[in-house]
Amino acid sequence: MDLHIAASLMPLVGWAVHGGILARRLASARRDPLTGLHTRAGWTARAEHCIRRHPDAAVLLVDLDHFKTLNDTHGHAAGDAALIAIAERLGAWCGRKGIAGRLGGDEFVAVVQDLAAAELEALTAALHRPLPYAGTSLPLAASVGVCHIAELPVPVLTDALTAADAAMYAVKGRTRRGSRTPR
Repeated sequence: MDLHIAASLMPLVGWAVHGGILARRLASARRDPLTGLHTRAGWTARAEHCIRRHPDAAVLLVDLDHFKTLNDTHGHAAGDAALIAIAERLGAWCGRKGIAGRLGGDEFVAVVQDLAAAELEALTAALHRPLPYAGTSLPLAASVGVCHIAELPVPVLTDALTAADAAMYAVKGRTRRGSRTPR
């Protein structure tokens, strides 16, 4: 090969390698390192796309119940195992009809193309299944708030998340600030 051609190709090869490295870093930044689910940034773009294409979509907000107690009682490794289990169950439940993500801490989110009551019951049952861990059975529980996009005046993801958050706290039986709601 001509030395001039080789010299002119070297910067192109360098940029291609650099671009590949950056693409891998960006992809890994959009995945939660513990659970493998999408982070908020990675999930949001996919959720907005799903909402645009599926007017019957639903947004779910999932919050683990008594997670601090589980961590304090069984240790942070058990808490991590619980987060991984919840992520796997939520991801499996979404399957090809939705996208799951982890917002942070013990909060998860999902968007599905269409949601039937039976599917929500199946998710709740899966999230409440105990987790075998280190010779014991860890109790898992989660509150799930749902917002059906079709029920919003304008189908916007931020509004859907706000409504799902309010619904999730209603399931928990308290307001966003922690006080009990009257029954």
